[in-house]
Amino acid sequence: MNEIRKNDIFTIEITDLSEQGDGIGHTQEGYTLFVKDTLPGDRARVKVIKTKKNYGYARLEQLLTASPSRCEARCAVARSCGGCRLQHMRYADQLSFKENRVRELMTRIGGADDFEFLPIIGMENPWHYRNKAQYPVGVSRDGRVIAGFYAARTHSIVENDDCLIQMPQSVAVLRAVMSWMQRFHVTAYDEKTGRGLVRHVLTRIGYYTGEIMVCFVINGKKIPHAQELIDALTQMDGMTGIVLNSNTRRTNVILGDTETLLWGRSRITDTIGDIRYEISAKSFYQVNPQQTEKLYRTAMEFADLKGTETVWDLYCGIGTISLSAARHARQVIGVEIVPQAVEDARRNALLNGIENAAFYEGKAEEVLPEKVEKEHVRADVIIVDPPRKGCAQSLLACMAKMAPEKIVYVSCNPATLARDAAYLRENGYRVEKVRCCDMFAQTTGVETVCRFVRQ
Repeated sequence: MNEIRKNDIFTIEITDLSEQGDGIGHTQEGYTLFVKDTLPGDRARVKVIKTKKNYGYARLEQLLTASPSRCEARCAVARSCGGCRLQHMRYADQLSFKENRVRELMTRIGGADDFEFLPIIGMENPWHYRNKAQYPVGVSRDGRVIAGFYAARTHSIVENDDCLIQMPQSVAVLRAVMSWMQRFHVTAYDEKTGRGLVRHVLTRIGYYTGEIMVCFVINGKKIPHAQELIDALTQMDGMTGIVLNSNTRRTNVILGDTETLLWGRSRITDTIGDIRYEISAKSFYQVNPQQTEKLYRTAMEFADLKGTETVWDLYCGIGTISLSAARHARQVIGVEIVPQAVEDARRNALLNGIENAAFYEGKAEEVLPEKVEKEHVRADVIIVDPPRKGCAQSLLACMAKMAPEKIVYVSCNPATLARDAAYLRENGYRVEKVRCCDMFAQTTGVETVCRFVRQ
């Protein structure tokens, strides 16, 4: 194979799509290239921008033949922004890509070959669905204060005050904040120097209640002209709380540890089904409320509770799945590592008059084995909704040892779901049903619910 160098130009056929949404093609010599903004079926002229031993990355220079899946991206900055990696792909084909990826991983890595694969739950309108936004604030090359989203794999801000997957209220909030910063010459934080005040603007929207929370992350303790900002934001219908979060560390972590309430309440409320939840700035709450209801309904269908079961809900967050399950079970026990989320879960149980749900603070892989060893707890059903890294093997071993009749696994990462499915299959469980739910339209992300039954 001839050595591939940076800036080499190739004409290639795109034959596949990576997990990150990059098109995959090969040179005539068989060298693999990952090309952002391309799709299977494209024929393209590309320029190599980075090389590894067996593969490299290239930039789309010219589209020669368009894929049948291709459509015009609606957002003007879709190519440069790191958010909507599939906006140039027809929505029906986005759904097929996600389904096929989950099916392939569950078969190849999970080893599952005899399970029911239910149709993916798509969106009727796959736009303006996100109830949470995190806008980094910075300075442009010409010295202007800007906000938007990071370009892929960088901390360079792509200016955008009209994101098409955010709810309209978030856009209105950002524009009001930027106007306030310009009017009063409020500085933006500079990651390189550690100077400047405003780091991020966070918004949370109650989809069903219309309530709005704004959280300012600042490199300091207070903001100038706070009353003028409050006056501007409280003119908006639904404004419920304005929070100041102090983060003076030189870090990529967005939120600091100290919060001050500037105005209103420090939480908003929203509903999933008939259950009402209080949500703080740091709470984990699914970003697509329309699809969340369908996702949790699927999880409850897979759990198939009859009212007599003891259910453990691991990585329970603010209790969203726990409280849904409590309506149909004898007892639900949730485990969550974030102390504030545990407080929220307990508060949400009280808010809804649910008395058969209890919550423990700690790592699921530590709390559950300890309870099994010392208290000999049991479970009829275990529901698990881990972060992207999936479950620790020690937790999977403990779950298998408890031998519940059913395990309902809610996953945001098909690769780690498939890995964990392989372990559970080797330890007494069978994959019975799988269903995907498109929570992240225009992106490569997908949520999957998997039902395991004890052999």
